[in-house]
Amino acid sequence: MAKETVSKEELLEDKEKALEVYSKIHRRSNKPAVLTKKERRTLGIGKDQGIATLKYARISARKVKIVIDLIKDKELDEAYAILRYTPKAASEILHKLLKSAEANATNNNDLNRDGLYIADAYANQGPTLKRIMPRAQGRANRIRKRTSHITMVVKERN
Repeated sequence: MAKETVSKEELLEDKEKALEVYSKIHRRSNKPAVLTKKERRTLGIGKDQGIATLKYARISARKVKIVIDLIKDKELDEAYAILRYTPKAASEILHKLLKSAEANATNNNDLNRDGLYIADAYANQGPTLKRIMPRAQGRANRIRKRTSHITMVVKERN
C-alpha cells in the first residue's frame, strides 16, 4: 500500500492537474489531498508564507492563546510592539517565534518584510508532565505541568 513517487519532470508536466487535485476538497473529511514534501516544493505550494513552529513549550496552550488573540492579523511592527509590552509569560516565547517566522519568510521565500502580517497563529496542547505534591497524612496531589505546540504563519499582504 506504498504511495507511488512521481519524478520532477512528470510533476511539472502535470502541474495544473496536480494543483487541481490539491485544491479539491475530499468529500468525506473536508481536507485537501495530501502531497509529499517533494511535490509541494516542486509545485511551489507554501512559497507565499513563512512558518515557525515551537514544540513542547513549557507553558499551557490556554495561556498562549490569550496573547495570540492580541496579535493575530496584525502587521509585524505592531505585533512586536504588542508582544513587547504585554506582561504575560507567553509574550517572550511568541516574540522569538515571530522573529523566526519572519526570518523564514524573508530568507527562504524571498518575501518583502514590510508587507508581512500574521496570517495565522495557534497553540495546541502538547503532552502533560505528571508530578506529585506530598500532602498531609501521607496523601499526594497530582500536579499537571502542561506543554503546548505553537505555530505561527506570516504572509505578505496583497
